[in-house]
Amino acid sequence: MTVTTLDLKTAFVIIDLQKGLVSYPTIQPVPDVAAKASFLAKAFRERGLPVVLVNVAGRAPGRTEQPRPTQHPPTDWAELLPELNAQESDIRVTKRTWGAFPHTDLESKLREAGVTQIVVAGVATSIGVESTAREAYGLGFNVTLATDAMTDMDEAAHENSVQKIFPKLGETGTVKEIVELLDGR
Repeated sequence: MTVTTLDLKTAFVIIDLQKGLVSYPTIQPVPDVAAKASFLAKAFRERGLPVVLVNVAGRAPGRTEQPRPTQHPPTDWAELLPELNAQESDIRVTKRTWGAFPHTDLESKLREAGVTQIVVAGVATSIGVESTAREAYGLGFNVTLATDAMTDMDEAAHENSVQKIFPKLGETGTVKEIVELLDGR
């Protein structure tokens, strides 16, 4: 276990576990990742800690070398997965960039709630999860990454994030290890 502690005010941030991404060819099936994220969200809610549900509903403008889809996604593409059991008390953020902080009110909502640490999970490890973790670290939040509650379309990219990038941004651990830390507080 490399995750050592959780601050008194830690929030759980779930990235892009939404209907439009369920069918993507990921290294861990999205429904399995959603089940683990749901379990961790329940643990946070039971302890009165914030849960943040993030979905993506667009793309940042700008040129890329990789072609962008020309067809519009289905109308329910950005809907959160029902397995997350969204609650009224959850913080909801819709983003149009890779990370959850730019052009959203996530930072102000977390600061208002007194949050000093976030636990991050979701899709894709090397894109939305890593971008959000990098941004949180840059904003001064302590960062923990629930490595068994995330997945990616590219195994090498996932492994690079987990093995090389995440240890520089914070601590990593499994859902079980994080819940054990919650229980020990």
